[in-house]
Amino acid sequence: MTTTEVAPGTRARTTTQLRLLFVVYLALLVWVVLWKLEAPWDTETGGRIVKLVPFVATSGAGASTRFDVVANVLLFVPFGLYLGLLAPSWRWWKVAGAAAAASVALEIAQYVLAVGSSDLTDVVVNTAGAVAGLGLLAVTRRRLRTRTATVMTRACAIGTVLAVLASVVVVVSPLRYGPPRDVRCTTVGGSVHCGPPGELTSPGG
Repeated sequence: MTTTEVAPGTRARTTTQLRLLFVVYLALLVWVVLWKLEAPWDTETGGRIVKLVPFVATSGAGASTRFDVVANVLLFVPFGLYLGLLAPSWRWWKVAGAAAAASVALEIAQYVLAVGSSDLTDVVVNTAGAVAGLGLLAVTRRRLRTRTATVMTRACAIGTVLAVLASVVVVVSPLRYGPPRDVRCTTVGGSVHCGPPGELTSPGG
């Protein structure tokens, strides 16, 4: 065996580790997106808002904030990394399709559970984040070549452990993540006003 070859046993262990890390990542992703690091039974449910026009304000919802866009991109970068490592033969559009499907599933879950707004913006930027993760992996492969899987598995393990620790800190601390509140828009006196559902006034109110 040459120095550039990887033993089958080592490859199998690396794949197993990646699969376990991917499962942990997916669990954290669902927890963050649906319940914002809160216990599912303690999460307040609200109205069901569907926004089918990405980024811009509509008659029923406000425009996407820069924080939301950046956060949703970063959330899905590991998705592209993991799929790129676990399914190296997949073309980029397959990874993008899997990310889009996962994002759509999360948006549908938010609607069904009434725990957040279902926004097409999230699907777009989540998919972009996964593609960015795949691109990052491609750049890494050019530099590390056969050591890519080993090095990236360690990096993913460190990142996952840090994410779990950060989640624990949030749970045990008195501080809570305050996600942007759902926004609805309504016409009052001929002008459009946007704000949280409970704070909007009707024309007769």
